[in-house]
Amino acid sequence: MTEIHILDQLTIDKIAAGEVVERPLNVVKELMENAIDANATSLSVEIRDGGTSLIRITDNGAGIDKEQIQKAFYRHSTSKISSADDLSFVTSLGFRGEALSSIAAVSKVELCTKTKDSMTGTIYKISGGKEISMEDAGLPDGTTVIVRDLFYNTPARLKFLKTAQTEAGYIQDMVNKIALSHPEIAIKLTSNGAVRLSTSGNGDLKSTIYAVFGRDITSHLLAVDGVYDTLSVSGYIAAPEIARSNRNFELFFVNGRYVKDPVLSSAVEEAFRGYQMKGTFPFIILNLRIEPELMDVNVHPAKLEIRFYDNEQIFHAVRDAVSSVLYKRENIPSFTVGPKDEADNEPVIAKQFVPEPFEENRVRQTSTFSEESVYSVKKEEPVSFEQTTFAPFISEEAREKHRLIGVIFDTYWIAEYQDSLFIIDQHAAHEKVLYEKFLENIKNGTHYSQKLMPALIVTLTPKEVEVLDRFHEQLSELGFEVSSYGGSEYAISAVPADLYTLDEADLFLSFLEELTMLLPSVSSELLLSRIATAACKAAVKGGNRLTFTEANALIDQLLSLDNPYNCPHGRPTIIQMSKTELERKFKRTLS
Repeated sequence: MTEIHILDQLTIDKIAAGEVVERPLNVVKELMENAIDANATSLSVEIRDGGTSLIRITDNGAGIDKEQIQKAFYRHSTSKISSADDLSFVTSLGFRGEALSSIAAVSKVELCTKTKDSMTGTIYKISGGKEISMEDAGLPDGTTVIVRDLFYNTPARLKFLKTAQTEAGYIQDMVNKIALSHPEIAIKLTSNGAVRLSTSGNGDLKSTIYAVFGRDITSHLLAVDGVYDTLSVSGYIAAPEIARSNRNFELFFVNGRYVKDPVLSSAVEEAFRGYQMKGTFPFIILNLRIEPELMDVNVHPAKLEIRFYDNEQIFHAVRDAVSSVLYKRENIPSFTVGPKDEADNEPVIAKQFVPEPFEENRVRQTSTFSEESVYSVKKEEPVSFEQTTFAPFISEEAREKHRLIGVIFDTYWIAEYQDSLFIIDQHAAHEKVLYEKFLENIKNGTHYSQKLMPALIVTLTPKEVEVLDRFHEQLSELGFEVSSYGGSEYAISAVPADLYTLDEADLFLSFLEELTMLLPSVSSELLLSRIATAACKAAVKGGNRLTFTEANALIDQLLSLDNPYNCPHGRPTIIQMSKTELERKFKRTLS
């Protein structure tokens, strides 16, 4: 029989440290959160070699009393909570009491701290979990934690780290998020002697976004501000044309804590539906303030996930806050023509420590401050789309002065108005008109059913059956007649008349599949939106020749809508090119 061993405390601490400290990023995050919880208004982060050789965190917070220092390095010692009951009311960023003990178990730590009421400060040294020394010293108010030689006594863990530059990039990304969640704190990040981030701490989120992401993103920001029964939603979204290829720039902060949450992502993406192309994601930075007892922050070791006790309320509040901003936006994109870059729809973000794929023409340079490489951005002249408010184009008065010139490629209609050229995509325009017509019919109850002879038989998954059962009444009111055909098969005997020309079976199945991915956040409003989107499949396609009379009638219908600027998929229906831009391209002007 294998002998059972009782592990010594040092081994236990090293194992426990692995749960909290996987890489330098975790050390920086835990120490920065401690500084924020200590009410710091200024916070400096310095790293070397990706944080493996040195991490120094300095703050001007409350400091630690001398008699409390040793206790702070015990496992599960914390000033944030005192009992399990407090977990329901956690307002601090840290509360588990594992950070300092875990960091000290795998590195050489020096803690320099002084409270405002103390005459002198204290320097405490601990290495590999063993106390080295404690002595008084003249120090400023606040705390500095210096972590050297991370994982020096656990070489296996050190071996699995990425390159120093990559680890530094992870830290940069995390520090950016903390800066965005706390614009009231001045935060500075230095890597190998080079400043990577510096925020003013003036409390203005927009200026912090500028410090992190630069001018291009900041110039496209739209403010969000909504107050609801138990929560508030504030922050910024970038205009829909600033589309991303992934969710990396959907940044959510709940009570100052960065989180990843599918309910929040679904709510934002639902708000952007119809304004942004399918398969792209918005750039958004939202702060939610919610009563602590209405959520659980103790569901993820790294505190990246939370659990809301009312997902539906959160979903509707976030979606409505973002939707109200997008609905007020009345803009037509203008375009300029130049050499096309691979990332012509991705703004340059020069502030990122590790260059992202969307950065253009990266030029490597050698820093005079260190051996580390830094990247500057050489920006050329890509095709760009800038939002230019041109509301008069859609007014009744302006419509009488439009001059329809002709059509190119049997798809794009050209119109002249004032000093600009407007190009209208006939398919996108028709999609939008049908979409709004179908929504209006649903709202007014004037839609009809079309019988299918014979009925269509489809096989549904258990989740699709769940959606069907949940919304059977609403589907019937819209014109769908669906009944059980035995087992997992169902018969579709009628569909909304507006959708009769489509592949009814494919439409119904794809519609149910999309709804199952959004459970449990599906609402009646979302159901109507999904069905209405299907109407666009019946729109006139590019390449189908329209007469001038038909085109004029279509444009009239389009411009009468509240939002004529995007098709249901988010593609622009109209773009504009100014006379000045044309003159510049023909070298008639040098301005």
